[in-house]
Parts: sequence; structure tokens; C-alpha cells
Amino acid sequence: MAADDETLKLIEILLTAELFNSHQNLDANDLTPECRNLFTVNGTAEVKRPLHVSEGMVRRSLGIENACRKLEQAPVVTCEEFGQRIKLTALEPAARWFLKIGGMPQIEKNPTLAFFFEHFESTKVSYEKARQDNPPIEDTRVFLQSRLTKILADDERLKNAMDLIILSAPEEVEQDFNDLVCTRAQENIIRKIQVARTHRDILRRHRIHEVGKLLFVGPPGTGKTSLALALARKLHLPLLEVRLSMITSQYLGETSKNIDRIFELAKALSPCILFIDEFDFVAKSRVADDHGAMKRAVNSLLKNIDQVSLIRHGVLLVGATNHPQLLDEAAWRRFDEVVEFGLPDREMRRAILEKVSTGMQYMFDIPDLAERTEGFSGADLRIMIKEALLSSLMDHRDAINITDIERGITVVKNRDTIRSQNWLS
Repeated sequence: MAADDETLKLIEILLTAELFNSHQNLDANDLTPECRNLFTVNGTAEVKRPLHVSEGMVRRSLGIENACRKLEQAPVVTCEEFGQRIKLTALEPAARWFLKIGGMPQIEKNPTLAFFFEHFESTKVSYEKARQDNPPIEDTRVFLQSRLTKILADDERLKNAMDLIILSAPEEVEQDFNDLVCTRAQENIIRKIQVARTHRDILRRHRIHEVGKLLFVGPPGTGKTSLALALARKLHLPLLEVRLSMITSQYLGETSKNIDRIFELAKALSPCILFIDEFDFVAKSRVADDHGAMKRAVNSLLKNIDQVSLIRHGVLLVGATNHPQLLDEAAWRRFDEVVEFGLPDREMRRAILEKVSTGMQYMFDIPDLAERTEGFSGADLRIMIKEALLSSLMDHRDAINITDIERGITVVKNRDTIRSQNWLS
């Protein structure tokens, strides 16, 4: 016996409400994003019980019209007050009927249902896995915005910092760690950060605080920004992204204040990632710039780095630079890990090409192409494949051939030629 998708969805929602109301130990992260939206669980991890279901709610949130009529043949549902309340007549018969009509895929993805069915009539489902795979509410923009609203209400000065940063909730970050090709050293540092976050209390007890200040160093296109963004998704942390060129005020005296405000906001929003791109813009050699205001800005930056900590404050600091030779020697000493991003070797190029071309039709040899593209960055390889795919589509073909690849290589090399020209000579 199979039910249509709308009937399955309605029974899933009704079971979720019934079970969530009955088990006080379940929280917002046991509700799927769809259920959070239906039950208006917005901006907070606290859920007001009891949850209830009505035709109006279902129509507005799920786009399902005439829910009661669709459920007329369901032996376990009753509609009261002209559709204002839709309820199950009895939990266990409803659970059995849901299984019978094909509800197992929904159970596996819904933590609230998995919590119940894990111990119901030998159903093979894992509550732990369902909860682990369910996007946490802390990853959502609405949750982040709720926290931010309270913080700004308590401290007006921090509102100015919002004009200087790009703030992203984990769910808004497109970069996925699984799509990146990292070196073993990069992977080890990420694992170290995960362990440090898990055991913050132990590290704090032993007064080991200088953990979680990372400096990403390497030429353009090697993945520094991509990894910083992917970390936000992997660690489920909001990301504050700032380019130091953006906070250098035309009134140099304001630059130090801008830096202070950004670090204060990061601490208020913790746990979070503070990603400072173009790190060399301000933190360059103080010997090379004798302007007093700029020196004060550099000192402010170094002071704030000293006063922020993953262990104490829950702030993971990531700086990135294409020009490490410009960094102040004092700035180098502030970071406990310097992470190198070099141009990929042949094996990394092969792995990058495999990931980028996943799902595409192509008629070229990836190991051979990896051999030919020595000196290409990860960004170069992605541009090459993008241009090759566009070339094939412009010729009304789905599969990329070697001619398309040659066109992609030409685009990359032309970009490098233009970039290397001295237009001022």
C-alpha cells in the first residue's frame, strides 16, 4: 500500500507534533527545518509546547490545500473545529499505519520520529544518525539574526561594526569541506581545532589558551578563503568576514576604533569564526610607514589578536594573506599555526579535477590533464573546466572534449598574461 506524498507529509507532521509534545527531552534540533517553519520555531532553540496542526498552517507553510479532505481515508486522523485542529486518534495505530503506507524514508530523516520508532516494533532506524544529519537550528540565518538583534540592542557601538563585515550563518555558506582538496597538514590542523573546541574545559583548566589563531599563507587561488568559509559549515559556526582594506577609515584615527569594534562583536557573537582577509593591508612592516595613526592601527590589531582566544572566548581567528613578506614580525608571532597553501602538485590537481568534473560528461583523461596543468592553482583548474563546459554547450554538446579543454587552458593562460602586465610603464 502506498500513499501519495501529501498524505505522507501530513501524517509525518501530525506524528511529529504528537511525539514532540509527549517527550519533553526533545528540542528544536529534533525538528526538521520544515517542521520548525511550520511550527514557527524562529530565532530560538526554545520551543513552546504544545505543538498543534491546522489546515491553515499546512496551507501557508506546506502549500497543501484541503488537508482534512485529503485525510478522510486515513483511519487514524480526526479534524475538529472545521479544520482548526487536526489530530491523531491514537499514537501507536497511527505509527503502524504510517509504516504501512511507506513512511520509512521520512522517519529516517526526522529526529523526532526516529526517537520513537527506534524502539517501536523492531523498526531499523537510528535516532542518533537522524539528529546528526538534521541541520541544526544554530546554523540558520534566523537564529543568528535573533542573537545579533539582542547583542546590538545591548551595545549601540557595535552597530558600526556591522557596516565593516560580511556576516554569514553556516547554512548560507556555499563552500563545503567535502568539495575541497586539502593537504594532510591542513586536515591535521582542522582536526586539532575540532579537538580543542571539544575539550575547551581541559585546556582552560591547564591554562593553555593560545589555540585557534590560524594564518593562511599562499598565492591567490589556492583555497585560503574557500577553506575559511567551509570551516563555518563544518564546525557549525557563524562567520564574520572582514577585509582590512574596508576598515581603514579615511580618518585614520577611526581605523583603530573599527578594529576594536569588530573584535568586540566577534566575542559577543561567539562561538564564531573571525576571518580577516588581506591581513597584510594593515599588519605590514611598521618600519615602512611612519604615519602615527597607521602605527596605532597596527598596534590595535596586534592587541586585539592577543586578547581573543578560542579557548577563553570561543572565537576562531583566521587571517589570510597573499603577501606574507609584508607582515609585521610581531604579527607573525601572534599566530599559533601558519597554514601553507601552495600550488597543487600533480596528485592534488588530479583530485581537484575529479571533484570539479563530478557529474559532467567528458572525453578527456584526467591524469593526463593533471600532468599538463603544472603551475595551475585550484581556482585556475575550476576556471578551465567552467570554460570547457561553456564551450561544449555553445556547440550544442553535453560532453566536454579535448578541444573544449584547450579553450579553457587558453583562457587561464590569457588571464595570467594580462595580470602580469605592467600597465603603468
